[in-house]
Formats: sequence, structure tokens, C-alpha cells
Amino acid sequence: MLSHHHRRASARELINTATQVVVALITHPRTLASSANERLSSQSHRPFATMTRNDESLEAIFRQKHSLRSRIRKALKNMDPTRRSEEDAAIQSIVLSAPWFKHSKSICAYISSPELREVDTSRIVSEILSKPGNGQEGDVLNRRKLYVPRVEDRNSNMRMLRINSVDDLIVKSMNVLEPALSDAEGKQHEDAMEANDPVDLFILPGLAFDRCGRRLGRSGGYYDMFLKKYQKLAKDRKWKDPLCVALSYSIQIVEEGAIPVTSNDVSVDALVSPAGFVPISPAAWKRCA
Repeated sequence: MLSHHHRRASARELINTATQVVVALITHPRTLASSANERLSSQSHRPFATMTRNDESLEAIFRQKHSLRSRIRKALKNMDPTRRSEEDAAIQSIVLSAPWFKHSKSICAYISSPELREVDTSRIVSEILSKPGNGQEGDVLNRRKLYVPRVEDRNSNMRMLRINSVDDLIVKSMNVLEPALSDAEGKQHEDAMEANDPVDLFILPGLAFDRCGRRLGRSGGYYDMFLKKYQKLAKDRKWKDPLCVALSYSIQIVEEGAIPVTSNDVSVDALVSPAGFVPISPAAWKRCA
């Protein structure tokens, strides 16, 4: 048991220690806290400011894209049906007569949707499926390959599956036609990412385009993600990059700089509008030379 004298000594020591701490806090407040605060400040302030600027920049881009999408959707909705039909016919005629189309043996093309007000591709699809790219009529071995998009999920994952007939298509959401995973006989449709031969041509949809090759999609990111994957595949296999051609009504072509882009956006090589073929990239200029 502690003696009375010892307890008084211990109490006196505690009081002295507390007094010294208080004096230190009053006379040298930075001594105890500044080092930690300075480390926290140096580690957080500048990166936080940079991240905020990036976030604000992306947010501004997304707002601009949303505004432009709304404007173009409204214009497409109000487009005169007769004018739409005339432009559909003109655009498809340009594609069907183009050497870069005729010489393409393997093609990825979208199945146009009236609900989405996309440029019609029905004649293009029929032409690819009905005639061989090289060789004689009915030559199955030399028949052109047509791959069409199938959306896999809501995470921007899309596949391009080969079809041999429009009967291979099924109706999905918004009445969009997409390929089934297998044909009527149960045979799996070939995936463009797993094919032994490269794709020569991509025929792409979109909401807006400019003459610098910028493309504004519908915000899902499906085509951008797929094109990046395919470009990497082509590079790994030492294939020539496919020609990416977008089909556009005249009201979908906007002034340069109107389409903001991020690192995830993939540009097109060329446009086809009712006014004609617009080569943009060096590859497109070379193909139409």
C-alpha cells in the first residue's frame, strides 16, 4: 500500500508535467502539431486541386454532349419523311458504288433502326449478303462476311457476330434487330474478334459528326469500346486497320469544334452524307485515290 508521502510526491510530479505541456502549447503551438499538418497539406492540396479541375472539365464535356444530343435528336424527329427517304437512298447509293466498299471482303455494319432514326442500311446489308466479294456468283468460299452488332450488357460491351441471312436476326429492345448467338441449326455465329481474317470496313452509325472525324454516339460507349479493342487486336496480329466510315444525314453534320471529345472517343476515317463521300484520315484519302 502506497504511503501518504509517496502519494503526495506522485501528485506533485503529475502537476509539474501537466504544467510543462500547457506551457509548451502556449509558447510553441507549432512544435507539437505542425509537422503532421504540413505533411497532410503537402500530400493533399495539389492533387486534390488537379482532380477537381479534371472532374470539372469532364463534367463540362458531358454537359456539352448532352446538349448536342438533345438538339440532334429533336432535328431528326422533325425531319421531313420525304427528305429522309431521299437522303437514305442517296447515302446507300454512294456506299454501294464506292470502290472501298466493293473491294471489302469482310465488313462490320449496323442494322438500321427506324426508332433510333438511323441512316438506312437495308440495301447495303442485302448487297453484302446476296453477292460475293470476289469470285463467281454463289461461290460460298469467297462470299463476303458480314458482322453485325449484338449488345451484351449495359457496361458498353458489344460483340460483332457474323450472319448469313437476315433470318439470323432477332428483335431486341426498342425493336432493334440483333444477331442471335446461334443460327437455326444451333451453330454459333462467328465473332469478329475471333475470326482468322481481318475486318476491312466498319460502317458506323452515330448522332452527330464533324468534318474532322469526330463522332458523337448515343452515350453508351459501345462502338468506342469495341473499336478500341479491335484496333488493338489488329495491331497485335499485324493487320491493317479497318476503314471506319460513318453514315450521316445532312442535319447530323455539325461545325468543327461542336463535338467535345475525351480519350475514350474514337474518330472515324470518313463520312458519307447525301452530298458525297468525305475522306478525313490519310487511310481514307489513300483508299479513295
